[in-house]
Amino acid sequence: MNRYHAHRAGWARPATGFVSQPEPRSIGRYARGKQLCAGNFLVAGQVVEAPDGSIWDLGDFGPAFDDELHGFTWLDDLAAVGNRQARQLAQRWTADWLARYGTGRGPGWTPDTTGRRVIRLINHAVLLMQGDGSAMSDDYYRSLSRQTIFLSRRWKAAAHGVPRFEALTGLIYAGLSLTGMESHVDPAERALARDCNEHIDSAGGIRTRNPEELLEVFTLLGWAAQALAETGNDPAPDHLAAIERIAPTLRALRHSDGGLARFHGGGRGLEGRLDAALAASGVRGRARIGLAMGFLRLQAGRTSAVIDAAEPPADGASAHAHASTLAFELTSGRRPLIVNCGDGRQFGREWARAGRATASHSVLAIEGYSSSRFGGSVRGAAGELLVDRPGPVKLQIGTDAAEAGFVAGHDGYVATHGLTHVRQIELAQNGRGVAGEDMLAAIEDAHRTAFDKAMDRMRLQGIPFQIRFHLHPDVDAELDLGGSAVSMVLKSGEIWIFRHDGTAKLTLEPSVYLEKARIKPRATKQVVLSSRAIRYATRVRWTLAKAQDTPSHLRDLERDDSEILEQT
Repeated sequence: MNRYHAHRAGWARPATGFVSQPEPRSIGRYARGKQLCAGNFLVAGQVVEAPDGSIWDLGDFGPAFDDELHGFTWLDDLAAVGNRQARQLAQRWTADWLARYGTGRGPGWTPDTTGRRVIRLINHAVLLMQGDGSAMSDDYYRSLSRQTIFLSRRWKAAAHGVPRFEALTGLIYAGLSLTGMESHVDPAERALARDCNEHIDSAGGIRTRNPEELLEVFTLLGWAAQALAETGNDPAPDHLAAIERIAPTLRALRHSDGGLARFHGGGRGLEGRLDAALAASGVRGRARIGLAMGFLRLQAGRTSAVIDAAEPPADGASAHAHASTLAFELTSGRRPLIVNCGDGRQFGREWARAGRATASHSVLAIEGYSSSRFGGSVRGAAGELLVDRPGPVKLQIGTDAAEAGFVAGHDGYVATHGLTHVRQIELAQNGRGVAGEDMLAAIEDAHRTAFDKAMDRMRLQGIPFQIRFHLHPDVDAELDLGGSAVSMVLKSGEIWIFRHDGTAKLTLEPSVYLEKARIKPRATKQVVLSSRAIRYATRVRWTLAKAQDTPSHLRDLERDDSEILEQT
């Protein structure tokens, strides 16, 4: 049906120019743009070198590759460079796409990809039409018209969430900008408002619980609202209300360094994008108090921690969700310290699955098991669903004025071992220390029976478990005090010391950091506490604190360009 409507859309009368043009708001990566100019392409985890070739001759690497390439987000990266070479590449590759695919042929004709592409083609029209680019104007307007008509007929086929918001925002952009397309604006805005009301909950969250996806939705809604306001159109009340609901939730999901917490398939987000989106929204105020989309944020001094304190997404929304219940991340100033491994989809199926496992998160895991298991699929979902998920997390948020903290528990291991995982974390008021306790407990009689059976399977040797603390690659860590502690040095010069109560074995082991802007996973380390559950209740206490001679405030001036495409 996409192919049919892409063909039929060409029968409509084409636009001849712009009625108005929104200000370009999409933010690109300068370093990525420089790499494109050098002929190095990183698309959907594939690295291709083609110094003199067309971006459309890179080869067939599958649907994810086509989706990213035909979504034209690389235009943002070239616009970020903005020099003559970048402009000529943008014009040449766009003209080549118009000649090959602009009439509805080939890949890239899905509602969400088309919406993403239309936004970029309109955003960067000045760049594309400068100088020699004016020669493609007829093909440019003819194809934009075809894509607009296609979106008007096929946006309903886009999945709810980011794909639907991309399709409708692209349709609103095109309707506001192109001559003869004004009639599409009102229906698209009404549909966008309905989706806001139905698929963004009362606390400003989405079903996937993916922070980066929530930022993407927030950004698209902001762009659509601003484009409507600039042309004298009033965004629908439900549209504006959704923006107001999401803003405090995003503030609660932001670490002290400005990056997003990395949970359920989401990354940190492009540097500066979150702050830019919040500023452009005009929504003032503080971070949401208590749970925000199922996450709890603790903040004291220059230290922030974000904890996954709710059950994982369900059904189709769990296709890329992680078994991360009660995992946490911690950042000091501008420097991430404790992290989760992240989303491995761009590195292949095996990395994607490994990144979703509980062992890839900073949390307790029973050896060989995740707190949620993978299996099953539904139509339209690209990955394995989470099954055997924990039930609702029991959470108590501390009210002590001297420290911020919580106690929470989940039953993800009750079915397999009869054990409930209970985690308590307290952050000191000055942000210089964290005290934690992890406990495995068989609470009810039925749980104790299941635990006894699990012990029999282990020949009464105890149920092995590990508590993992994955470190950011920039953290320099080593065992200290005869192996009873780990010292961690940040690039800012801060020194943090990890200690425990001696009931578990402490080791420093290899780990990985899965980052979307990199060619391959980055090597890093993890602090691991290993022990066995022998009784009905087993607890391990640990602390993480700044060294006494580390000042509370440091001038952290060292830069790190994580967007550079590295070969190592």
